[in-house]
Amino acid sequence: MKKILSLAAVAVALFAAPAAAEDDPDFLSFQAGGFDVNDTETTAMLGVEYRSDFKEFYIAPMVGGFVTAEGSVYGYGGLYLDVFLGRRIVLRPSFSVGAYGEGGGKDLGGVLELRSAIALAWRFDDRSRLGIELSHLSNAGIYDNNPGTENLTLNYSVPLDQLF
Repeated sequence: MKKILSLAAVAVALFAAPAAAEDDPDFLSFQAGGFDVNDTETTAMLGVEYRSDFKEFYIAPMVGGFVTAEGSVYGYGGLYLDVFLGRRIVLRPSFSVGAYGEGGGKDLGGVLELRSAIALAWRFDDRSRLGIELSHLSNAGIYDNNPGTENLTLNYSVPLDQLF
C-alpha cells in the first residue's frame, strides 16, 4: 500500500499541472477517521493540521498531529502540493516526518515515523474544503519492527482568516 501511495504522489507531482492558487489562504484542517484501517487493530483517530499559504514552486509547508482512541499520538511537519482538477476538486499529495508515541495503541517500531498521504477534496466558494485522505505511517525500516499503518480520515479544511 505504501508503494501505491508513493507512486501516486510522484505521478501527480510530475504529470499533473498544479494550479496557481495564489488566492488560497492558510488552512486549519480538522480530521476524523480510522487509524490502522488495514489491520484488525483499527481504532478512531482525531487530528488537526495547519497548511501554510507560503508556496515555493507550488510546494508548501504543513504541521499537524493526531491522537487515537487508544492514546497513541503523532506530531509531524512536512510538505504538500495542491493540484486543482478543475475549479472545485483538489488533489493533495503530502509527505512529512514526525514523532510517534505508542500510548496504549499499535507499536510502530520507534519514535521516528514517516507519513505519506493523498487527499481528494471538494473546494467550496468560501475556499473551505471537505475531503477524504488516505495516509501511510511507517519508519521505512530504520527500526527492527516496521509494521506500518494505513489511516483513512474525513477532513474539513477552513481558511484561517475565516476563524479569526
